[in-house]
Amino acid sequence: VEWFRKDGDNVVRGLKFGKVHGRAHSIVVAERVVLNFMQRMSGIATLTKAMADAAHPACILETRKTAPALRLVDKWAVLIGGGQNHRMGLFDMVMIKDNHISIAGGVSNALKSVDDYLKKNNLQMGVEVETRTFEEIHEALNYASRNETLLSRIMLDNMVVPQPDGDIDVSMLKQAVELINGKFETEASGNVTLETVHKIGQTGVTYISSGALTHSVKALDISLKIDTELALEVGRRTKRA
Repeated sequence: VEWFRKDGDNVVRGLKFGKVHGRAHSIVVAERVVLNFMQRMSGIATLTKAMADAAHPACILETRKTAPALRLVDKWAVLIGGGQNHRMGLFDMVMIKDNHISIAGGVSNALKSVDDYLKKNNLQMGVEVETRTFEEIHEALNYASRNETLLSRIMLDNMVVPQPDGDIDVSMLKQAVELINGKFETEASGNVTLETVHKIGQTGVTYISSGALTHSVKALDISLKIDTELALEVGRRTKRA
C-alpha cells in the first residue's frame, strides 16, 4: 500500500490519497472491509475536527456510545480529528450517573460510596458525577468541602435548552460553571451538535461531550477503483488476460 496522505490530513472530493498493489483477487476480497473501516473512521475524525474547532476553548470529548468491538478505533479516530478521549471503560475513571444517584439516594451518598470503595481497594482514579440541577451541584460541592474525595469533574447534563426558533439557551449552563468556579473540571452534555457546540464552548465549560461523534456519524464516501489498463497489462504479462 502506498499512501499519498497521512492520518489527520484534510482531503477534498475526488482526491486520490492512496494506491494498492497486489493480486486482484486479494484486493477485491479485502476491499469492502477496508473501506468500511476507512469510511467510518474518516467520518468520525472529520466531524470531530469540525466540532473541536467550533468548541474552542472548550475541549471536545466522545462518549462510550461506540460501535460494539470498535471502541478503540472509534476513539483513535476522535484523537486524529483533534478531540480528546473520555474514559476508555469502567476501569480507568468512575462516572456516577443519574441511575447510580437514584440507587444511592442522592449525590452525597453516591460520592461517599465511591470514595469508600476506592479507599478500601487502594485505587487512585478520577471521579465524575452527573448533575442535572443546581441543587445537585450544590450537594456535590458541599460534599467535597466536607470530605476527602477523589471527585475531579462535574458533568452538567441537559443544561443546554433548545428553543422553538432552533437556537439554544445556555444561561443555565453558564450559571452552573460560575457556581463551580473552577473548583472542579466541568463537562457539558446533552443537545450537543455541530450547530450548537460553539455557543456551548463560550460558557467557560472545560469539556463538551458528544455521543454523536461515534454513535450516528455519517461515513465519508471513499471508494477503490481498479486501474483497468494496468490490470490488463499485468494480465498479459502473466498470461492471465
